[in-house]
Amino acid sequence: MYNNVRWLSRGKVLERFVECFEEIKISDDEPGYDLDLFCIPNHYVEDLEKVFIPHGLIMDRTERLARDVMKEMGGHHIVALCVLKGGYKFFADLLDYIKALNRNSDRSIPMTVDFIRLKSYCNDQSTGDIKVIGGDDLSTLTGKIRKVRLSKIEGFTQSHTAIVGFEIPDKFVVGYALDYNEYFRDLNHVCVISETGKAKYKA
Repeated sequence: MYNNVRWLSRGKVLERFVECFEEIKISDDEPGYDLDLFCIPNHYVEDLEKVFIPHGLIMDRTERLARDVMKEMGGHHIVALCVLKGGYKFFADLLDYIKALNRNSDRSIPMTVDFIRLKSYCNDQSTGDIKVIGGDDLSTLTGKIRKVRLSKIEGFTQSHTAIVGFEIPDKFVVGYALDYNEYFRDLNHVCVISETGKAKYKA
């Protein structure tokens, strides 16, 4: 099970999979929502253009993803890998829903959890260099057996099912643990950063 660091828009690993569950597609001309409609921390109000995906929608969608994961895994053991830091909120919420299903359904699936930290962005641009922080290989990506070199992440083509939350336009989004130079992780909603915000928090 993959949890890309940019699970909403910026990662491309999921595009390599063969089979994909239906996802929620947000069109290029989606206007988003006015900030005034939501509770936004005052220190970020001038730094955001709009709310793109409200927190409630994220949570409802994540609950459904948990059900899809349980169905797809059958009776197999789940090895859940969190890609830090951008994936931690989604990872925690997804696992909470999976654990609830384990507690309240006729069947349950054993699960183990692991973490890896990757860094590839400076400001709003990818450096093209994916750095593993706190480890020297990506063996957990292939079930603790086969070590995968960083240069092969994009070309990873094993046949697995992709379970995707949202497909969104090519916009730089922040919030729900996604950051811009470590800021905005504390936002509940996924938002589009403004040019003011980019300038304010530029590295």
